[in-house]
Amino acid sequence: MTTTTKPATRPENPNFSSGPCAKRPNWSPEALSDALVGRSHRSKPGKERLARAIDLTREILGIPADHRIGIVPASDTGAVEMALWSMLGARGVEMLAWESFGEGWVTDVVKQLKLNDAKITKAGYGELPDLSAVDFSRDVVFTWNGTTSGVRVPGADWIPADREGLTICDATSAVFAQRLDWDKLDVVTYSWQKVLGGEAAHGMLILSPRAVERLETYTPTWPLPKIFRMTKSGKLNEGIFKGETINTPSMLCVEDYIDALEWARSVGGLDGLVARADANTAAIADWVETTPWIDFLAAAPELRSNTSVCLSFTDPDIAARPVEDQAAFAKSVAAMLDKEGVAYDIAYYRDAPPGLRIWCGATIEASDVQALTPWLEWAYASAKAELARAA
Repeated sequence: MTTTTKPATRPENPNFSSGPCAKRPNWSPEALSDALVGRSHRSKPGKERLARAIDLTREILGIPADHRIGIVPASDTGAVEMALWSMLGARGVEMLAWESFGEGWVTDVVKQLKLNDAKITKAGYGELPDLSAVDFSRDVVFTWNGTTSGVRVPGADWIPADREGLTICDATSAVFAQRLDWDKLDVVTYSWQKVLGGEAAHGMLILSPRAVERLETYTPTWPLPKIFRMTKSGKLNEGIFKGETINTPSMLCVEDYIDALEWARSVGGLDGLVARADANTAAIADWVETTPWIDFLAAAPELRSNTSVCLSFTDPDIAARPVEDQAAFAKSVAAMLDKEGVAYDIAYYRDAPPGLRIWCGATIEASDVQALTPWLEWAYASAKAELARAA
């Protein structure tokens, strides 16, 4: 029952932000005590730690041996931009967008690269377009998990094995919580600060043999900045994919990523990580099922993310109001929880429909999600009471 009485139990970890995300359970700065601070990343120990990060990534995610894995600058954004600027233009491209980050890639391709043969396929927040109609004679760019919409693609069956174009997948809030089909993906990108709760500013770029072939047989007509260049004399710069980074990485961040990967191994690898995220999302789903004033932004259960869980208010007293009033209500609920130290950063993304966004990735404990839901009831009831007093 919705009440303005504060619950007795609080989440032990109030960090439900969708990025940067919560650190692994029991993390402390001591985990970084062996970081190679003050050492060159090009030293033998530095290269060994970078290679260790790549090797653990391959192990945990089950990435095929013939796929290259590189640590690149500028987070997931940098990794995606490297792929777009280096590979697109060889054939037509279909851009799929159903949330803010997909829209951002559309802007880059249409307004910055100015590709003439760019087909844009969109869907609203909480939805996906008809994936069966995607044209794979083109290159296809998409987000696996819509971080700002709480929608994920339902696997990779919609991607043909005999496709002509490349598939370029922004998987930053999916990887380590959802199973990716590596045979169907030619470029995969993500950042450390998402599902494993690593530190920011570093991206991961994973290339299939088909993507490597594109890099070695196609040269864009536009100039490429140094941090985007992945070839030398027409051949892939293999050093990038062995830990010889393009620019200087933070060895503190590298150590933190390795720590997160070793924790992932300790909880059962990818299977364990997926199970943890699924359990967290199930706790939200069980609560939503019995709560009449809220629902998932994604109506179809099979499309709902198990990491960036996006919720909308269905109470007619709120849903019927102008969008700016709905936004103010959502921010009020989030601010109350923040002030109580119960949940930080759970308001909706600025471009998304007003509501709440609760991170349920693998570094979150299901017990904390369960402890959070009564507080959501309290904050909602308190915000409604404030509305009544102001009326």
